Amino acid sequence: MAGGKRILHVARRALIIGVAISSFAIPSFAQETGFPFDSELFLDAQPMSGSKRIPNMDVAANGSIVVEMWCNRVEGQLVVAGDTITAVLGQPTDRSCRPAETQRDADLLAALNAVTNWRREADALVLVGPTTLRFKEATH
Repeated sequence: MAGGKRILHVARRALIIGVAISSFAIPSFAQETGFPFDSELFLDAQPMSGSKRIPNMDVAANGSIVVEMWCNRVEGQLVVAGDTITAVLGQPTDRSCRPAETQRDADLLAALNAVTNWRREADALVLVGPTTLRFKEATH
């Protein structure tokens, strides 16, 4: 019996330690699967020829966003409910842009305005609509 009590005591300690460890792991897991509010995200794309710029989106804790596109900038609001999302964007700035940048800005705006759902895939935020957009969290 003494051996059985010892095994039971060790098993209880292991269970307590396991529960304690998992309680610390749950918040980080939730962050990885939840919407990445309060983050800086970069479009998963290559820079345009002659530029190092990649569109990025700063998402505040309250859902307000600032999107630096290929040339211009736009501010707006993201409304997230479950796995659905709506982007409400204002007017973009009117910077002097190359025609290719102007077209890619227009394409990105149209894609953002048409997103309906979102999901996380590893380190990426995927915005789903007629055009799927992948944004990766900043690593700096």
